[in-house]
Formats: sequence, C-alpha cells, structure tokens
Amino acid sequence: MPPTGHWLLKTEPSTYAWEDLVREGRTEWTGVRNFEARNNLRAMRPGDLLLVYHSGAEKQVVGVARVSRAAGPDPTARGEDWSSVELVPVRALPAAVPLGRMRQDGRLRSFPLLTRGRLSVVPVRAAEFSRVLALGKGPRQAQRR
Repeated sequence: MPPTGHWLLKTEPSTYAWEDLVREGRTEWTGVRNFEARNNLRAMRPGDLLLVYHSGAEKQVVGVARVSRAAGPDPTARGEDWSSVELVPVRALPAAVPLGRMRQDGRLRSFPLLTRGRLSVVPVRAAEFSRVLALGKGPRQAQRR
C-alpha cells in the first residue's frame, strides 16, 4: 500500500468554509482552474490527507480532510480538461493555525503555503503536515522542543 499523501487545500470561507464540509459530510472539490493545482488534484489518492486553509481575511489552517475519491472530470468544466476530487472531513483543529504563526516557525521554512502562496492545491511533506497539526493543538503543545 502506498504511503498516505499530504496536501494543503485553500478555500475562501465566504464561498465554501470548513463548516460547510462538516455539515455536508462530503463534497466534490470543483472549480480549480490552474494547471499546476489541477495536476496536484490528479495526483491525490483515496486516503490522502489535506490541511484545509481558510484564505481571505482569516488566513489560517482550520481542519483536516481526507480524499474519498480520486480525481475525475470536473463536472463544472464541461468540455474542458479540469479535474475534481471528493473530500470528507476528518476533524477540526483544536486551535486554528494562523499564517503568521506558520511564517514564524523555522520548521516550516519551505512549507508550500509560504513558498507557493498563490496555488490553491499544493503537496505537503509529512513532517510539515505533522508540524501544522502540532501547532493546531494550541500554544502549550506546539512550543519548540
């Protein structure tokens, strides 16, 4: 069995928030119109984990989702070569992780959210994924060791 992939997915909470995913229980992630982000969607496999990042005014990682269906044609892009995946919520982070906090963390120096900030779907290394989860536990558990 291949190792679990890790990703970060950006969403504008006024358009589709973490709470929407939790309420619905699953969603088809459509509307990605950047070739690199589309290719990242196509690389996702069922079981891969995603950090859900609220962009816009919030700028924070708020939860973890899981890919429940691999990439297929995006139904909102009839006749065009775009892809979508199906996601399900896993859990909200006990404490959201603000962008500023991630920028201050030396372990996240090469984190794609910081280095490839304009992309809406990016791969994340397992160590970076774990570090963001640790920061999301709250201030005491996430302190540097």
